Amino acid sequence: MMATPFEEMLETMGRFNEELIRAGVLVAAEGLDDPTQGVVVDFGGEAPVVTDGPYGETKELFGGFYLIDVASKEEAVQWARRLPASAGAKCEVRRVPTIDEFPQDNEWVIRERAWRERTGQL
Repeated sequence: MMATPFEEMLETMGRFNEELIRAGVLVAAEGLDDPTQGVVVDFGGEAPVVTDGPYGETKELFGGFYLIDVASKEEAVQWARRLPASAGAKCEVRRVPTIDEFPQDNEWVIRERAWRERTGQL
């Protein structure tokens, strides 16, 4: 059972999302479905093995994600500290490398850059 009523949680998260939007840093934000509805593809053997998720020993799973465009790790951490999370929740902060950080003469990087340009992502 959820500790916070669903409507209250939506309002709280909505207000935080609005702050991110007003600050001009929000790129994407999505909730994730219950981990029992997913699958795990394990590449530990000769052929990939698909099993119902989540990993059997997993104790901590993320319920969603934010993708923000900020100037520094410190700024990302400042936003993460403001996340309206419930007691005991955790938030992982990781940088997403840009395509510009990969070798620009690599065939696959060239193809991806062309795809991103065609789809308006560059």
